[in-house]
Amino acid sequence: MLNIVSAAGSSDLPYSGPGFSAISPVTAAEVLKLLHSAPPKSSRMDTVPTSLLLAVSETFSEIIAYLANLSFIEGRFPAKFKSASVTPLLKSDHLDKTAPASYRPISNLNFISKILERLFLQRFQPHILASPNFNKHQSAYRPGHSTETALLLLLDNIFHAADSGKSTLLVSLDLSAAFDTIEHSTLLQRLIYSFGVTGTALSWIKCYLTDRNQSVCIGQYSSPVVPCSVGVPQGSVLGPLLFSIYTSSIAAVAQSHGVLQQQYADDTQLYIALTSSDPSCELAAIQSCLTSLQVWFYTNGMALNPDKSHAILFGTAQRAQSFSGLQSIDVAGSATSLVGHIKLLGVTLDSHLTMTEHTKLVSQSSFYHIRALRHIRGVLDQSTAAAIASALISSRLDYANSVLFGSPAKNITRLQRVQNAAARIVAQKPSYLSSVDILRELHWLPIQWRIKFKLASLTFKATHNEVPPYLSRLLIPYRPSRVLRSSFSSNLLHVPRTNLIFGSRSFRAAAPTVWNSLPDSIRSSNTLNSFRRHLKTHYFQAAFSAP
Repeated sequence: MLNIVSAAGSSDLPYSGPGFSAISPVTAAEVLKLLHSAPPKSSRMDTVPTSLLLAVSETFSEIIAYLANLSFIEGRFPAKFKSASVTPLLKSDHLDKTAPASYRPISNLNFISKILERLFLQRFQPHILASPNFNKHQSAYRPGHSTETALLLLLDNIFHAADSGKSTLLVSLDLSAAFDTIEHSTLLQRLIYSFGVTGTALSWIKCYLTDRNQSVCIGQYSSPVVPCSVGVPQGSVLGPLLFSIYTSSIAAVAQSHGVLQQQYADDTQLYIALTSSDPSCELAAIQSCLTSLQVWFYTNGMALNPDKSHAILFGTAQRAQSFSGLQSIDVAGSATSLVGHIKLLGVTLDSHLTMTEHTKLVSQSSFYHIRALRHIRGVLDQSTAAAIASALISSRLDYANSVLFGSPAKNITRLQRVQNAAARIVAQKPSYLSSVDILRELHWLPIQWRIKFKLASLTFKATHNEVPPYLSRLLIPYRPSRVLRSSFSSNLLHVPRTNLIFGSRSFRAAAPTVWNSLPDSIRSSNTLNSFRRHLKTHYFQAAFSAP
């Protein structure tokens, strides 16, 4: 264990295990693979156009590999790559375009510098993710993790609590300019104390962070160049992981108060199950946790934004009546009123999780693009029209759609009307022709089957340890009471008993239900691609078979 006193805060836990100091060498073949997967986009910081560099990638791979090895051996990041051109991007269309706070500062960086960052990340990230001090419920920028897996865990806990007769109070915290307020000295101390980063690797990160500068560019106009003494560049490769490292000890703060938490980048949610008879202990715990986190953020140079933080009570309508007196919760000294619905990670959740508000919003945005597609359909061939519909419409219907499993049929019907309208335009079929026939012709799975397809695919990953452990641990292999020859070859999962239909929508119950309904030949697939191919064939036949 490292004998270093943490200067970052009492919530930081000491690291115990193999350290990370030396950076392994880079090969030209490794660089070439990165170049082949890179998009041919250039920024104003590039001396050599990216398209030209990629055109002669074999030559440049040798040069970049040499540069990377020199950088890693000396523990220095090239000074020429520390400049950024910042492009302000509006966070949302409904925000005030004249207010600077409405914009997200995206740093345009040199292409080769981002290749160097990615090479370092490939060596650095496995060590960080393996550390017991990394927040296991931080789902951003990690292989196998996504907004959808984060939502599934959150909803699983809510549904499971409701099945036990409890409601769940959730507080969603907003941080002011989170990526831009990271204190470099605190980050470096945390890397040493909590993650065992020392030697050349630490020197390289320190050099990467220090002496950076940037200017803001809008059109043909640029601001003066100014130094950046705090923060990590938004738009960089390393920035997101460094931010996650910086905020990892939030998990320890929440755990010390018995409060559940999850993060996706700077989106932070705290939640706790409330006992309907006497929720005073749980309310005191989450309130105490919020106070401790406010102190943590202040100590670490960050600030909560109570005006953009929200609170909501999830549960059945019957249980909600027990908490009629709960109207607000204190966030950073401000009374935050409970809301009826909240948008988390792109999905709008209402207090009773009917998903009605979410499906309405998805339907509205999808029909906007359907109308636009209808205007230009006459000049497109069918394959192009189908590709546009997939990118603009199907992507909205499929986004995090596994959370819709078990939601009211009217919501599935609403989304099905969207898909039917898109299919009719793509196929250019008259109104009297059955939508079922059009979907079959386009080989599109209907909405309810797309939801099952997503849930089954996530379950396959979970049973093969490809999705976050926080989902894998919810699935238990089925063990029959009598041991038969076929007992352990069927790949079945245990379906937990639930008291409410509401509770049966949890991932721990829904995933085994969908999984066990599949033929053994599909469940026994060796690869995800094989599983998905056979699964779609199976669901396609089930969806369009004659009644």
